Amino acid sequence: MDRKTETEGRYAYFSHRECEYFPCHPGADPENFNCLFCYCPLYMLGRHCGGNFRYTEKGIKDCTQCLIPHDRANYRKITGRFRELADLLSELDGSSEKP
Repeated sequence: MDRKTETEGRYAYFSHRECEYFPCHPGADPENFNCLFCYCPLYMLGRHCGGNFRYTEKGIKDCTQCLIPHDRANYRKITGRFRELADLLSELDGSSEKP
């Protein structure tokens, strides 16, 4: 565990070992698998999420090879993009006001 994560506190990491899908990504390290972002908040950024993804033939985003939201050291990397997500939602809503 890196020093930043140690000082973040327990809120930055959660491992749900009793989940029937744990760990849900092939090749993931179960000792370092963060379930906090089980559903990645960056998914909706599409091609701009920054993760290791592909699009299926049917156009569905497949993130099974991406471990970015599940690495315990990436808490700030994910939460650091929440403003970008809020701006995208404002744009989609047609709102010119910032949340």
